[in-house]
This record gives sequence, C-alpha cells and structure tokens, in this order.
Amino acid sequence: MCLEPLARDRFFWLLAVVLAGYLVAYPGRIVELPNWVDWDTIAALAGLLVLTKAVELSHALELLASHLLRRVSTQRQLAFILIGAAALLSMFITNDVALFAVVPLTLTLRSAGDIPVAKLVVFEALAVNAGSALTPMGNPQNLFLWQHFSIPFGQFVWQQLPMCLIGLVLLGALTSCAFSAKVADTSLRPSAALDTGLLATGLALYAPFLILNEMHKARFACLGVFLVFALRQRRILAAIDWPLLVVFVLIFIDMRCAAGSLAVQNGLAHLDLADPHQLYWMAIGLSQCISNVPAAILLPQFSSAAAVIAAGVNIGGYGLAIGSLANLIALRQLGEKGAATLFHVFSIPFLVANAVLVYSWLLLR
Repeated sequence: MCLEPLARDRFFWLLAVVLAGYLVAYPGRIVELPNWVDWDTIAALAGLLVLTKAVELSHALELLASHLLRRVSTQRQLAFILIGAAALLSMFITNDVALFAVVPLTLTLRSAGDIPVAKLVVFEALAVNAGSALTPMGNPQNLFLWQHFSIPFGQFVWQQLPMCLIGLVLLGALTSCAFSAKVADTSLRPSAALDTGLLATGLALYAPFLILNEMHKARFACLGVFLVFALRQRRILAAIDWPLLVVFVLIFIDMRCAAGSLAVQNGLAHLDLADPHQLYWMAIGLSQCISNVPAAILLPQFSSAAAVIAAGVNIGGYGLAIGSLANLIALRQLGEKGAATLFHVFSIPFLVANAVLVYSWLLLR
C-alpha cells in the first residue's frame, strides 16, 4: 500500500490526532479499538473499490460519458440526468453503492470541456442522501432503525415519503439555479478502446457481490472479488484507493470514541428527548458531530419515536461532510483541492432548508 497519499491527507491526520488524544485519556481502551470498526462496511467498501476500478479502467465509462454528452445540450440537462440517476439508484442499492456507480462516470467528464465536475459530484452526494432517505435499504441508519423498531416495510416507506419528496424538490430547485442553461462544450473522446474482458469481469461480479452483502456476507463477498482479480487482473488491486480504507477505519473508531464518551452520554441523559421537538433537533445536531449512523444507533436508547429519529438523522446527513459517510466517499473520489469548501457552500443551506420544512411537516402540523 502506498503511504504517500496518507502523509498528505489532512483529514487522516485530524482523525489520527483525535484518536491519539482519546488513547492518552483512556489508554486501557486500545484493546477495544478493533471491535469499534464495522468490518462488514469496510469489506463492502473494499469490494466496491475493486469493482468500480475495474469498470473505470475498462474505459467503459468514457464511452458511456461520450454517448451521454452527445445527447445533452446544456449543463443543466446533464446535471438533472446524473443527479436524478444518483437519487434513484440510492433508493434501491444504498447511497454509497449509488455513488460508486455515478461518480466515476462523472469524473470522466473532466476532459470534456465546459463541465463543472466538482459541482456535479457535490450535488450527487446531496442526491444520494435525499433519495436514500425513502427506503430501509437506502442507507445504514434506515436499515438499523427499520430492524430495531420492527417497522413494516410499507409503513417505513410511507413514513419517509414526505421527507424524501421535500429533499428531492429542494434539490431540483437548487440544481436549476446552480447549473447553467447555456449550451455546453461537451466534446469527449475515449482515451483507449474498450477492454471487454475487464468490463465483463467487473459487471459479472457486481450482482453476486451486492446479493451477498444483502445477506450479510460482506467479508465473504469481498474475499471472492479480491481472489478473482488477484488471479486475473492484479493491476486493478494495485490501482485502488487503499488509503481510503485506512481513513474509514479511523472514522469508525473516532465516531465510536465520540458516541461512547461520557460527555455525550451525560449530555443526552440530561435532555428531555421524550419531547419530539428536542429529539428532532438533537438528531440533526448529533449527526453533524458524530455522523448520522452512530447518531441513529445512540438515540433509540433515549427515545422510541422512530419517525422523529429517522427524520433527524437523515436530514443530518446534509450540512457538514462528516454528517454522512456518503459525503466523505464522494469528496474522496473527487479528490480536488477546495472540494470540501464547495460542498459546504451548498450542503449547509440545503440542511437548513430541509430541517425547517421537515420540522414544519413532522412536528408543527
């Protein structure tokens, strides 16, 4: 694994410093750290990195992007297609998988002329958070709450539908304002011929990989993908973003440090979380501090208001990048200087608008 990217990664060093400070305060906890990592999520992420890299290096995405660009005339049309696809996919195959499908395609547009690729990726991150709010399988926090509270599938979707629609309508309005209606320079020529063998291998493994993940066999699925490419296409394994996995391991550990700290536990214990108004705003605020998945796991210890918790933690995925792991995945895939600033320029107002409108619908009716 190449360690040079980690040495330049300021977010990695921030996570490392937080962990070091925690271990100084609680040195006996070091033996617990491996148990704080969601290894199934890490395995799923590793497998997705391999599969999407295989599709990317087959040059299929360049061909698809070239085909797409020949059929759109404005930046706004392109934005609606890509952002809409991200939102729709996230309802059925989880928000992180949707990003791995759409963002690499978007990144191939960097050489296509007048295309605001960074802004597109930012909006795709917003889109997968908005779309995934609808269904239990859309994101990890929904999956946990659905299982924890034993909510029937149809009831869960019906409960989430107004919030999802509010997010998607706001996203559509923001997309119309943020992307130009002028004719775009959309010339793009693939850099190489299609590698059909590599593409076939990557696509053939996608469905069984996702099915095994749904069956909670993520580690087995990841091992299978790695073995196939180790035998057939080792260059794919060498090309994936290994440091991203290190960063996500640290994210899980640091979030557990924060969620399990006495300060957080005592602070929540002193709040009246039986009040749905306080619970809603706390779910959003807590998601901004420790991400929405740990917030979703923590809050049911203090309240059984599943609909309020679900609304708060899903909206909490907007705002700061740490609010949702999907945001961090999108920014990491983008890998551009200033991407985090651009993300927050759009995401923070989007959080405020969604929070107020959903609060009005959910608690002020």
